[in-house]
Amino acid sequence: MKTWFHSWRAAIRIARRDAWRSKGRSALVLAMIALPILGVSGLDLTYRSSELSPAEKVERSLGAADARFKDAALGGVPIFQDPAGETSTPVKDYEDEPWPSGSTDVTRTIPAGSTVLTDTQGSAKLTTAHGLLQAEVRELKASDPIARGIMPLLEGRYPEKADEVMATSHFLESSGLSIGSTLSARNFDRPYRIVGSYELPDTLNTDQVNALPGAFLAPYGKAVEKAGVPAPEASVSYLVRKSGGFTWNTVKEINAKGVTVVSRAALLDPPAKSEVPLYQKKSFGDYESSPAADAAALASLATVVGLAILEICLLAGPAFAVGARRSRRQLGLVGANGGARSHIRAIVLSGGLVIGVAAAVTGTVLALILTLVLQPVLEEAMGQRFGAFDIRPLELLGIALLAVLTGLLAAIVPAFTASRQTVLASLTGRRGVRRGSRVLPLIGLVALLIGGAVALFGSMVSEQVALVAVGSALAELGVVAMTPALVGLFGRTGRWLPLSPRLALRDAVRNRGRTAPAVAAVLAAVAGTVAVSTYMASREAQHRAEYEATLPYGVAAAFVQEEGGRDVPAVREAIQRNFPVDVRADVGRVSVGKPGCPPWGGDPGCGRYEVLVPPANECPLYATVPGGGDPAAKYTPEQRRKMLTEDWRCEESPSSGMWVSDGGLVVGDAKLLQVLGVDDPATVKALADGKIVAFNRSLVDRNGTVGIKQVTDIPAADKAAEQGRPTPGKVSALPAYQVPGDRKSYGVQVLMTPATAKAAGLATVPMGVYVSTDRLPDGEQRQKLDSELSKLGSNVEMHLEEGFVNEYGIILLSLAVFAGLVTIGAAGIATGLAQADAEADLKTLAAVGAPPRVRRTLSGFQCGVVAAMGVVLGSAAGLLPAVGLRLTEEREQLHYYEQNLAEGWSADLTPPHVPIVVPWETLAGLLVAVPLGAALLAALVTRSRGALARRAAT
Repeated sequence: MKTWFHSWRAAIRIARRDAWRSKGRSALVLAMIALPILGVSGLDLTYRSSELSPAEKVERSLGAADARFKDAALGGVPIFQDPAGETSTPVKDYEDEPWPSGSTDVTRTIPAGSTVLTDTQGSAKLTTAHGLLQAEVRELKASDPIARGIMPLLEGRYPEKADEVMATSHFLESSGLSIGSTLSARNFDRPYRIVGSYELPDTLNTDQVNALPGAFLAPYGKAVEKAGVPAPEASVSYLVRKSGGFTWNTVKEINAKGVTVVSRAALLDPPAKSEVPLYQKKSFGDYESSPAADAAALASLATVVGLAILEICLLAGPAFAVGARRSRRQLGLVGANGGARSHIRAIVLSGGLVIGVAAAVTGTVLALILTLVLQPVLEEAMGQRFGAFDIRPLELLGIALLAVLTGLLAAIVPAFTASRQTVLASLTGRRGVRRGSRVLPLIGLVALLIGGAVALFGSMVSEQVALVAVGSALAELGVVAMTPALVGLFGRTGRWLPLSPRLALRDAVRNRGRTAPAVAAVLAAVAGTVAVSTYMASREAQHRAEYEATLPYGVAAAFVQEEGGRDVPAVREAIQRNFPVDVRADVGRVSVGKPGCPPWGGDPGCGRYEVLVPPANECPLYATVPGGGDPAAKYTPEQRRKMLTEDWRCEESPSSGMWVSDGGLVVGDAKLLQVLGVDDPATVKALADGKIVAFNRSLVDRNGTVGIKQVTDIPAADKAAEQGRPTPGKVSALPAYQVPGDRKSYGVQVLMTPATAKAAGLATVPMGVYVSTDRLPDGEQRQKLDSELSKLGSNVEMHLEEGFVNEYGIILLSLAVFAGLVTIGAAGIATGLAQADAEADLKTLAAVGAPPRVRRTLSGFQCGVVAAMGVVLGSAAGLLPAVGLRLTEEREQLHYYEQNLAEGWSADLTPPHVPIVVPWETLAGLLVAVPLGAALLAALVTRSRGALARRAAT
């Protein structure tokens, strides 16, 4: 034991001295190992610090209160809830009954003697330095001790008067306002002075303003209602403090009154799952991941970590081989003085140990420092404040041990190679010729065949993506094991090459111990790039084939559905001003109730409308059944399929497309027809004559009219719909013109002019605009329009049809650049080792009269040969997983298609199209540009003349 300790201590001292002497090579390997450790350690520190403890969560949500009470909005019926108060459901099952709704008096459930703080949240369009900004408004007395921790004050003070507010720092930044500024809201002229700024630790990017209870939302709601706009909804909760707090049993008692409770005691000490009635209810659970899912996640993580370690070992291994080769005289002296092969292996392995430990310490320390220094940046990026700076020593130690393991694994092969050198060969600098292993290529071939079979089985038989991934990884490892033999096969092409590339290829083949790891490293990086690139290119081709335009090419549409279209004129002018508009068509919508009502109704004094489908034109599969039920259940799959393919009432209408308004009803003029590409003179004439233009055949009854029903009693209409009865309302039958043929109308199913709507007694409000453009607007024009629209404070639905846009282009380019960098790095390491080995050959070439440039060209070709071999093998290996995944997707989509066909729900008899596309541009860059670039770079950084050599003893 003592001898073993002393021998390893001496080996580590020698390795540390060699690492210090070769600072450049040591720094390169250290950086390769330390950078992943830095990233993973930083990720661990960031994740753990952002993961709040129960006490921190309670402080941010409840402050100093014991509970938060809130109405479940289920009419006061008994409910079940989870311990966190995030999910609730009625105790009773309402499968065949209407779901309960309505409010309950929460204050009656608060125990007597409790201290209560009201927390009301709403929204408003607030005035800013730039225009209007939709923001949250929260009425909570933030200065109260109960609210401590919910809204930490950053600057200034808390509001003390009814005309004072404070705002989040994000709101002040977005609005251009500051402490001391005044703000108000649209339709609300009362000014408020900003007296302080605060933040919400869990949502730093929230635009929110805080006022005293009753100071803003109530008067604001009255003002907007007076302007004809429905008041925004507000949610109210109550922060409650009570001696003894609220136990889980108390929470369940309050749940019986239809109120949810977020309890401090239940959050800090959660009850057992068996004590939570919600989890015992049918169709409910705690939604934890299954053991199989956890095992799959761990397997995936282990695969990623293993492949990352393999890549680093393949890159760092040749660097350790360089050190061992340059220290061969020293290692020979160790052997000459009685050192065993184990001692030589220990010295080389100690080099990996020293670099691994240094990389572990460097990566961990840098991760700690950078995470601490960049904490504000990380918090802003994540949108939440850290809790405590959480350092988990065991986790960081485990990550650091990966660095040590990586260093040792990278040095194993160079260690065994160095120990097999004879003492005489090490001292004289002679290189023996050793035959390569015949077992390793056979193992690699077996792994390749088994991995390929597993991947094909997973893609063509079992439809398991995990099998495709495992098989592909096994096949890639097999190719890596076969690399030395494959390098030998490449050597047979040298007879047709000129002198320098022939020498480079011969040198690579003769020294496969240093060539194979570098080629394998390039292979692994390129294989991953080719796999992802092929998969993405195939998906892009599929999406291109499936793409359906929502508007004619170059047409833009913008809609504003809120506040009765108040901002629509400003939106129209902004588009006219910033886009190269050819034809502009202003459109509106039908409004039932007050002018400011939303199109879907629901607010007091608001209704909705329906475009009726005559009973004779209803598809039997979707017709309303009295008493409810599925109308398609009584038909066989063959009958359903026949209806979908042969019955015009069930076919998809050419008027389908993006959602414009309820029933596709649009109020506009003939300019809209021009923008949508409908050039039928009869259609234009019918519209001018006051008729409704119908693009959907099923909406026109036998009398040639279209029925529009105005529904004013929303509760009665909803109840009738639940019972399968016609909804009550006033019906207007308007003469219609059916557009001939199957003209694409992009979601517009019915078009009428404002005069026609007025004559029919239908109120209209502005909705938006369609414009055709002379050319697609450029980036600057779009940015200017976005800037102007953002100042309006309205939710503007904007779409510009520019055809199919490839989303993966930048990703493919990034992958190609990454693979290129790894390839150049691995090839550069192999070239450095080749130069160390080939110094004698270069001296011989110089002695026989070779010009100095031969050194440069030989170095360049050595680097290019390694890069080329790795790229070629990696390109071939990377196609397998991509093809396997695409075949798996094809089987899944084919299964879904056949199932729909068998059930009679598919009218499309065309099988799914799942193409496999090879990204030739990416492959061309990898196969040509990367090896050529590596060769040129190596030639440029190599000196033309070698250093003056001393005479070797013989």
